[in-house]
Amino acid sequence: MYNVIFVTVSDKKEAKYIAEGILKDKLAACVNIIEKITSFFWWKGKIDRGEECLLIIKTRKALVAKLIKKVRGLHSYEVPEIIALPIVAGNRKYLEWIDESTGR
Repeated sequence: MYNVIFVTVSDKKEAKYIAEGILKDKLAACVNIIEKITSFFWWKGKIDRGEECLLIIKTRKALVAKLIKKVRGLHSYEVPEIIALPIVAGNRKYLEWIDESTGR
């Protein structure tokens, strides 16, 4: 079983910092960074907005809890977005590569 994790961050510097931290610990096989997204959200009772980067992280389901803990420790936000979605199907060779890259 595999997951894709979405994490929004304040800027590219933080995105790279978190990506490198989770990759060094083999908590993910790959992290994509999408720059310059605009997010609209509820915060402290009002609609807010911010320019952010989005991390798209590919990992094994067994590593999700450790990955969330690691990201929370590296993240600058009070309440960071860290959401996991299941990968229900995919290129078998790619999924095997996720296994190999995360020490399985």
